[in-house]
Amino acid sequence: MRTRIKEFRARHSLTQEELAQRVGVRRETILFIEKGNYNPSLKLAHAIARSLGTTLDELFLFDDEG
Repeated sequence: MRTRIKEFRARHSLTQEELAQRVGVRRETILFIEKGNYNPSLKLAHAIARSLGTTLDELFLFDDEG
């Protein structure tokens, strides 16, 4: 799974820290999600998408399995 969180954060001029505060997690959690090292829960993914004014489908890209 890939994400477009960094791209959407830039559109809203948000830092990782600011987004983390909005959704109630640590900055490192946002960093790990952006790097693909951590898959968020559905609840957290929805909160991030809502905070960035987008949908889960636009924010998270699922690679098709072979």
